[in-house]
Amino acid sequence: MRAVVQRVSTASVVVDGQTVGAIDEPGLLVLVGVTHTDAAEQARKLAAKLWGLRILDGEKSCSDIGAPMLVVSQFTLYADTRKGRRPTWQAAAPGPVAEPLVEAVVSELRALGAHVETGRFAADMKVSLVNDGPITLVIDV
Repeated sequence: MRAVVQRVSTASVVVDGQTVGAIDEPGLLVLVGVTHTDAAEQARKLAAKLWGLRILDGEKSCSDIGAPMLVVSQFTLYADTRKGRRPTWQAAAPGPVAEPLVEAVVSELRALGAHVETGRFAADMKVSLVNDGPITLVIDV
C-alpha cells in the first residue's frame, strides 16, 4: 500500500460539481494506492502511521491535535513509467480488491478517533488543496 501525504491548510474533492469531501482547517490530504499483495494488515499499518505522523505545525500529529484528514483513492500511485511514454497500471490492484482496502484505511482511522473525509471511489474527482509548507511525503507499508 502506498500513500502520498500532503500537509494542507484546506482540501476538497468535487465529483460532478458536488463537493463530496472537504477539510477547511489544517490537516492532511492522503492519496492512497493499493497493489495486488495488499491486505487488511497494510491498511491497519497505514492508518496507524498516518494518525501518528508528526508533520503538522510544531511537530504535532493528527492524533495530538485532532486535525482532520481527507483520504482519496489513487490507483495511479502504482503507475510504471520505466518503459515508453505511456504508464502501465499493472501493479495497481483492481477496484474490487482496492476499494475495500481503502475503506479499511478510513475505518481504521475513524476507529482511532480521526475525523476523516473521503473522495468517491472510481469517480472522476477534482481535488483541490492548499499545500502547507509545502510538505509532501510518500509512504509505503
